[in-house]
Amino acid sequence: MDIPKTKRIFISALEHSAEMHCVNLIKTLDDTTPVLDAHPDESLDDIQWAGFGGERMAELGCELLDNTVKRAAMIYNVFGQLGYYRKLIKQAHQFFKQNKVDLVIVCDSPAFNFHIAKAAKKHGIPVLFYVAPQLWAWAPWRIHKLKRCCDKLACILPFEKDWFSKRGVDAEFVSNPLFDEMDINLEQNYRCHSDYDIKAPRIALLPGSRDAEIHSLWPAMLDTAAALKKKYPGAVFTACAADAEKLDMLKYIAADYEDNGVEVKYETNKVIDLTKESDLALVASGSATLQVAAAGCPMIVMYQSNKWMWHLVGRWLIRIRFLSLVNILASKEQVPEFMPYFTSIEPMIERAEALLSNPAKLMQTSQALIELVRPLTDRRACEVVADIVKDMLAED
Repeated sequence: MDIPKTKRIFISALEHSAEMHCVNLIKTLDDTTPVLDAHPDESLDDIQWAGFGGERMAELGCELLDNTVKRAAMIYNVFGQLGYYRKLIKQAHQFFKQNKVDLVIVCDSPAFNFHIAKAAKKHGIPVLFYVAPQLWAWAPWRIHKLKRCCDKLACILPFEKDWFSKRGVDAEFVSNPLFDEMDINLEQNYRCHSDYDIKAPRIALLPGSRDAEIHSLWPAMLDTAAALKKKYPGAVFTACAADAEKLDMLKYIAADYEDNGVEVKYETNKVIDLTKESDLALVASGSATLQVAAAGCPMIVMYQSNKWMWHLVGRWLIRIRFLSLVNILASKEQVPEFMPYFTSIEPMIERAEALLSNPAKLMQTSQALIELVRPLTDRRACEVVADIVKDMLAED
């Protein structure tokens, strides 16, 4: 007779995007946990979830020690919240001490989650890193730290598996969780631009989801839009906000630009749908660039960090030639990127005009982007990671 079992997993997510990855993983495991694949004679009653995350994880029954998603911070203001993060690490230690935990899953945010993983290992708990820390980009010497506190690494970029495996980490490419909830048919997104109206290009404005990104990039996008409107009077501009709160922020800031001659339409949480119908996107650096690429939309990637911090620290740590995900995957400048900061919008205007005036280049870029992201969309990452989790639980 099989003896039903319950397993407890501690899961840690700080950012909204990481929470969504964890939500999809929890849903997948809750749907597929009756049998442990590695031991088909052992069944599970259920998985008990606890850890750090947001409301969506709580709605699925995860016991939150703290709602960390609400406190998500940009890298340059993390220092103002060090006391808060120290408190979280203490909470994790206490939870591991008082409860039997079968597995710890840390999702993204390596600066914090390295500490959670270290705490787990101190209590003898196996650790799965979901989303590999980008050690290949900067601070590669941290690989020794990763090896000490990581039992399995789920990579979301194709080249990462080889990079980490060569350095002694048990790594697997699981596809990109960004596309788990999206029904994407890449073949339908190919464009020949036969219906492209050079006098009335459709331009998407994607200033990011964080407050700091919006405040630094949205005004620059509006100024760029105003300059493009002068050359392309029929141009149509549509902005996409992450949610209703960010939409209000975009509209509030845009009110100061009402005299620039640009009328902006707005959408919420429809990056793929919007960029499938756009000829060009101005987009904040980050995961949204992969969505834009999957839509086959040429883009210009922007980011605005602190110039002096970059010259004092950043440029000595970064080990890669390109900083945007699209160009990193392509190993060349597939799209123009203005990172880690820009001092003028004029170069962006010039690159935008060069693309908009060249339908053949738009078509070539569109097709190259779709092929670039194809390996990221072949499988649902949450399903691959769920199988990894079941294997790790079976080893317990």
